[in-house]
Amino acid sequence: MPSPALEHLMRVQAAQATANAAPGAAVDRSTSQAHALIRAKLDTDRRRLKLLQSVERKIDAKRELLPDYEAYVSGVIAGGQGVQDDVLGYVLCWRIDVGDFAGALPIARYVLTHNLSMPDRFQRTTATLVAEEPAEQALKAYTAGKPFDVAVLREVMDVTGPYDMPDQVRAKLHFALGRLLAETEPGGALVYLRRAVELHDKVGAKKDIEQLERRLRHLPGDHAAPEPPPQGGT
Repeated sequence: MPSPALEHLMRVQAAQATANAAPGAAVDRSTSQAHALIRAKLDTDRRRLKLLQSVERKIDAKRELLPDYEAYVSGVIAGGQGVQDDVLGYVLCWRIDVGDFAGALPIARYVLTHNLSMPDRFQRTTATLVAEEPAEQALKAYTAGKPFDVAVLREVMDVTGPYDMPDQVRAKLHFALGRLLAETEPGGALVYLRRAVELHDKVGAKKDIEQLERRLRHLPGDHAAPEPPPQGGT
């Protein structure tokens, strides 16, 4: 763990290097001392992770490592210029992997707003990754009877809504949100589930729709849900 003094220096240097770079340019070892230091650490940490075969242990290791990147990432985002920086991509992915969406989504907004790309090793676009991974985690939690914060999926939908991605991925996000809302907002849940099927017929939501429609027919009063807020691709 870096000392408070080193964290402060890292934050300041990262902010300065990012602020001085041209938008869309790449910050690397040659243009930023802070990047050189954090990139060396990232390379070491990635080698450590590759030695682990267990996904569970990898996640534990990422959770242990992530605080070391906080100062650098906050400095880059504070710089605000939208420069290409692969460290952000890895930290974003790791935060999603460990379920730290409060830490991941501000990075996602920054990366998407400035149209930055993920590191070459990632096969998916930023929007696709940010939409799909939380949706899958939410669906797994639902199946296992574990809680998952609905607000996370709402924010994910807001963050990724304007961006292009495969229909199957957006369907998965609607499916997850529909399932999580089924008990508390059945009318709204039905809207999301139906949209999921429209986007991808084999998403797996048809039985959920049938069950929810039966429930709603037997509920007193008007349970029709308002349409969800307008979003790209929804």
